[in-house]
Amino acid sequence: MAYSEDHIALAAEYALGTLDAEERTQVEAMMSVDKDYAALVEAWERKLGVLNQMVGLVEPRPEVWEKIRAAIGLAGAQQALVLPDAPQQATADVVDEKASAESADALAANDANVLIFARQVRRWRNIATGMTAMAAALVTMIAVQAYRPDLLPQGLRPKVTQQVAQVQPPAAPATAVAQAQYVALLQTDASSPAFILTVDAATKSFTVRRVGAEQQPGKDYELWIVSDKLPAPRSLGVIGSSDFTTAAALAAYEPAMVSQATYAVTVEPVGGSPTGKATGPIVFTGKLIETVPPAK
Repeated sequence: MAYSEDHIALAAEYALGTLDAEERTQVEAMMSVDKDYAALVEAWERKLGVLNQMVGLVEPRPEVWEKIRAAIGLAGAQQALVLPDAPQQATADVVDEKASAESADALAANDANVLIFARQVRRWRNIATGMTAMAAALVTMIAVQAYRPDLLPQGLRPKVTQQVAQVQPPAAPATAVAQAQYVALLQTDASSPAFILTVDAATKSFTVRRVGAEQQPGKDYELWIVSDKLPAPRSLGVIGSSDFTTAAALAAYEPAMVSQATYAVTVEPVGGSPTGKATGPIVFTGKLIETVPPAK
């Protein structure tokens, strides 16, 4: 239900406690017959109730009551009420009764309008004062929560959250670990190297560099590993026609076998041996020697 501004103002003043006895009775009568209006009053009480939480109860001292009673004339014996004498009614100079009655009615109407307007002004002024006080109280509460939460009641103190700081230790600087590397000269004699074979013990990959070997037409060079731990030489692949050929064919062999084996090069048909065994003559051989020792 929609209510007028006067009804809303009455509900707010009722929650603030600034109404006189007659107005409070009016609000309570409306609340008893109108549930929506009662809910409106309760909403105002909830909005303004935070003011009561910010102020504790203080019992005044006995002498304060005595001073109040003395100020309003209740401290001693009260004097009898004396009414003033009624003024003498005018006789000869009375104006026309009809004109006087109309003037009196006009004055009464103006006075009523003034009273209604004054009451509305006072009512909204009281509400504005209450809302200002509530805003100031909220600002004060927020400031106290931020800087001095111990001054607030237990229910209004902010919850303390504990945050665990995790400090990561600095990462250890990466250090280059030297791995063993091997090299072999594949040749027919000491004066005519044909290929240089380099083996990385960490990755078990090898690189063959062409040095003096000439590519034969219609033929390919094929690299083999020869060891007494193997029943027969095994192919490591065809050596390409470019200056460098790299492969990882040694990954299936143990490091000791790789470092101690003999490496041989044969001449095979284009694409390598068709049988998986050496079919052409062995033209170059060599053994690995260690060039970079492993880290200790």
